[in-house]
Amino acid sequence: MGNLTFILGGARSGKSGLAQRLAKEQAGENVLYVATLRETPETLADPEMNERIIRHRASRPSAWHTLVLGEHPLQELAQAIAKRTRKPTVLLDCLSMLISGQLFMGEALPIDAEGEAARLVQALVALQQHSDTDWIVVSNEVGLSVVPETASGRLYRDALGRANQVLAHSADRVYFVIAGIVQQIKGAS
Repeated sequence: MGNLTFILGGARSGKSGLAQRLAKEQAGENVLYVATLRETPETLADPEMNERIIRHRASRPSAWHTLVLGEHPLQELAQAIAKRTRKPTVLLDCLSMLISGQLFMGEALPIDAEGEAARLVQALVALQQHSDTDWIVVSNEVGLSVVPETASGRLYRDALGRANQVLAHSADRVYFVIAGIVQQIKGAS
């Protein structure tokens, strides 16, 4: 079974940079980079979001294969891993956008957002274990910030918080990144 590494931190904490360094150390160019931002007309029309996408693409090696997830992320990811001739290191950046895209981009808010987020992460962990590959998953820590003003914001915060707990529990190693400083909080070095 491959190892599961979970990297958690706030916005602009350095978590993606750490994930990329670890992936490069583990696998060199044999990395499957999984981009989780769902490309919708709204996200594609957002100039600031497009600039973020451009910066993210420029920050990773061009030899890495990139998979942009759509509406069926687990199926798409399983198929992409199965197509590879060598087992890649999978770098999923980030769980926050995966939860947002799968649970909060529909017509209505989820009835049981925490439960749905937990089930999605459990299925993701099962896929990692079944794929026998090393995975690195990045997510935002949202429990340390202010309480969101809107009900949907609080629902998202709680769903992502539950998803982070499930993933951290399953991970072999967990890192927390604050202002570019890395703390390993679970697993052997």
